[in-house]
Amino acid sequence: MPSLSIPRPIDLSVLAPDIETLVRSSHHLIVELQTPEGAYPASPTFSAYEGYCWFRDGAFIADAVSAYGDEASATAFFDWCSRVIVGRQDQIRWIVAETRAGRPPTGDRMLPARFTFAGGDGVDDWWDFQLDGYGTWLWALTAHVERFGLDPDRWSLAVQLTVDYLLSSWSRPCYDWWEEHSESVHVSTLACVAAGLSAVRSGGLVDAERVEALERCVGEIRELITERGVRDGHLVKWLDDDAMDGSLAAAVAPLGVVGESSALAIGTLDAIERRLTVDGGVHRYLGDTFFGGGQWPLLSCFLGLAQLSAGRPERARELLEWAASTANAELEVPEQVDHHLISPGMKQEWLERWGPVATPLLWSHAMIIRLAVQLATDGHPSDLARPEGTTR
Repeated sequence: MPSLSIPRPIDLSVLAPDIETLVRSSHHLIVELQTPEGAYPASPTFSAYEGYCWFRDGAFIADAVSAYGDEASATAFFDWCSRVIVGRQDQIRWIVAETRAGRPPTGDRMLPARFTFAGGDGVDDWWDFQLDGYGTWLWALTAHVERFGLDPDRWSLAVQLTVDYLLSSWSRPCYDWWEEHSESVHVSTLACVAAGLSAVRSGGLVDAERVEALERCVGEIRELITERGVRDGHLVKWLDDDAMDGSLAAAVAPLGVVGESSALAIGTLDAIERRLTVDGGVHRYLGDTFFGGGQWPLLSCFLGLAQLSAGRPERARELLEWAASTANAELEVPEQVDHHLISPGMKQEWLERWGPVATPLLWSHAMIIRLAVQLATDGHPSDLARPEGTTR
């Protein structure tokens, strides 16, 4: 476990005392569970997640502890990501070469979404081909470098390899944030990729020979989202459809792919509130059956970050309060709660398959930290990392 370093502690006294306590406890939990290698376990005891770290979940966790002021923990995670990527450089170069030759590898030969703490593949079958985590780690790394004025050279090779991987494969259908629907191209995934590529470009983390290709790719992603990822004034779950997904709030904030005050941002947030939110709890999507399709604290926090960036701090506070209310007596925050299940008849099937809902889920704790920190810093959205070229 990395040593704790908080050179710029955040004043959380403007928040309710119980939320401040939960934020401090959440940071302690994350750092205590971080492995010696630097990985963040998804959940320490949940049967299907135990022993694994996801790039996507981990990058958002690292961004939260970085924003909280913990340079050491976040740096250790990014070092872990770098070792994983560099250790697979031959595979990445092969994927890029095959794709450029018109022979894109099948999904099972692409990079996985999750790794063992030692950086290896999982030993069980999983819905592994996901691109979002590779964009997210680039975005979070760049924000961390900028927050602490770090030298990015230590991650240079891993960044270049990740950029090449995404440039070659960004348009492919793959599993979404929820490891579902591998046949589709998901707007949340595109937002993660665009945010990551934009961030390393604006942050100077990519070498000159890749800049032109990178800028062209980001432009193509933005155009694709605009032309095929929008319906009735809001973002949609996947291209050429009208379904909604709670993860779409992240495209507004913290990823900053959609301008915070734009009509598209407001339309997306309003659609999530209207179609997926009950009180302050946000569902993943309509038709969700996972553990009955409950409400996810981390999605409430993503929506809170987006609402805050759009100039709605009171709603952001309400969403944070709801997310914090899901913590148990030990101050552990779960993956989801069953207050308003979409598919209640499916809950028991998942309980029998995997046991109780993942508790704690480190990603849930991290998003509470991230929203609390943002609200505590005067509730001003300018501190959210935005890639260059964000639409206003």
